[in-house]
Amino acid sequence: MARKCEYSGVGPRAGRSISHAHNKTNRRFLPNLQKKRIWVKELGRFVTVKLSTSALRTISKNGTAELAQMVRDKKIKVR
Repeated sequence: MARKCEYSGVGPRAGRSISHAHNKTNRRFLPNLQKKRIWVKELGRFVTVKLSTSALRTISKNGTAELAQMVRDKKIKVR
């Protein structure tokens, strides 16, 4: 499975580590992903999704209607 948020699409970012001697090496910044089981009232069932923590906060603030629409459109695979 890819390290990508199923809701917002956030994935790894590229960057550089810089040592004290100012040597630069490439590295990846991975998103903070959580595998959560969320009750979707519109569907009347639990949905297991892999979300970033910012997407989890967005869903808790705005509700699960958009998540239910993504499940109906088969943008999110239901397990």
